[in-house]
Amino acid sequence: MRNLLRLLPIVLFLASCGPEKPTAAPEAKWQANLRNVLAKAQTTDGLRGAAIGLCVLDDQGGVVFDSQAHTAFIPASALKTVTTATALEVLGPDFHFVTEFRAAAPMQNGLLEGDLVLVGGGDPMLDLTTLEQIAAKLHANGLRRITGGIRVDANLIKGSLYPDFWNWGDIGNGYGSGVSALNLNHNRYTARFRPGTAIGQPAAFLGAEPEVPGVTFRNEVTTGPAGSGDRVMIHGGENTPFIHLRGTLPLDAKGFTVTGAVPDPAAFAAHHFQRLLVARGIQIDGRLTSSAAPAKVVLLQHLSPPLIEIITSIHATSDNHETECVLRLLGHQQQRDPVAVIRDHWKGRGLDFTRLRMEDGSGLSRADFITPHDLAKLQHLAKTGPHGAAYRNSLLSSGPLRWKGGAMSGIRTITGFLKTSSGPEVTFTLMTNHFSDASAAEALRDQVLEVLQQQ
Repeated sequence: MRNLLRLLPIVLFLASCGPEKPTAAPEAKWQANLRNVLAKAQTTDGLRGAAIGLCVLDDQGGVVFDSQAHTAFIPASALKTVTTATALEVLGPDFHFVTEFRAAAPMQNGLLEGDLVLVGGGDPMLDLTTLEQIAAKLHANGLRRITGGIRVDANLIKGSLYPDFWNWGDIGNGYGSGVSALNLNHNRYTARFRPGTAIGQPAAFLGAEPEVPGVTFRNEVTTGPAGSGDRVMIHGGENTPFIHLRGTLPLDAKGFTVTGAVPDPAAFAAHHFQRLLVARGIQIDGRLTSSAAPAKVVLLQHLSPPLIEIITSIHATSDNHETECVLRLLGHQQQRDPVAVIRDHWKGRGLDFTRLRMEDGSGLSRADFITPHDLAKLQHLAKTGPHGAAYRNSLLSSGPLRWKGGAMSGIRTITGFLKTSSGPEVTFTLMTNHFSDASAAEALRDQVLEVLQQQ
């Protein structure tokens, strides 16, 4: 041991005489400015103690700026781009969801024996106007009487209407509407209210449009101060017979409405399709039923808009329902977990997610997380992939910026592409979690984008 200790200074000396390690290249001015912006943010009221991550890639996909870029953050709706970018490459921009209208036997002399069956294909864009057009086509084709009833086949999509980690406060409201193989009007209705004549008095519930069959509304909404805003919450749930309306609306409200989620999409679609057929003069003898002979005769098909239009809608409106329909279809196409489909697809493209958790496809769950690096890398791969121009153009556009954001309480994310003043377009992701002041987080976003654009 003593001999070893005597040799230690020599070993250390020899080690110090080895080849010099290369020194890191000095940061560019814009990089130094970004670090200053991020450092200042950590001492700013409203952001103190918040988690902030930023990753910037050059036009070749190389990392040119990294601050907490390999730390997992809650992304909110920016996670939608993981779903949409995957669907675009796996399904293709011209993919269509298909809704079929079937019967057990062909129509003869205006008579359809048995049920008319709506076979859902997961289309998130099917609406009442489309169903009215279908009813008109069936009438024009000679249909005058159905001996059975109107039935729905929603077997394409299995499991609950809702992801497991959506909050109780989400699933009754319109932005948290569930996903079925057959979706009508995004599985939403509009609840109308009138305030009382004084603060604290009950608000009147004036009804729901379109009508929601099989449901009793329990109204507990009261009247709040003038200018107090929309504080109404709708508590529903899958197949529930009761929908609870709670909270307050302002005393000075006029034409006050809130959007709610339909608890039974299949029954909702069947009810309204039957109503539209009857309005066309088509007689329906039977009742709504869940069992009948196999419906193998296709009377009509309806195709959704092409997938690229749906993806553009998702990026523009951040619609959770549309995104979850796309996610479920990804799983159905390969008969396995859609998140596994996502992981395997991008691993084949060179992105092996290091810290990804997807409990939904839309980012509404606070149990979701991803790193800024992986989200930025996905944007770059999507832009340079087989449908890169279509993906890039589907994002929101603001001057030199193409982007998708995400926002929930305490969460702000922005990801996309930014054309710099020097010419190249960079790819970036900025994620901010656990702040107390949303305006401070948004000011940070604006400062980061300004520095990036001026490089």
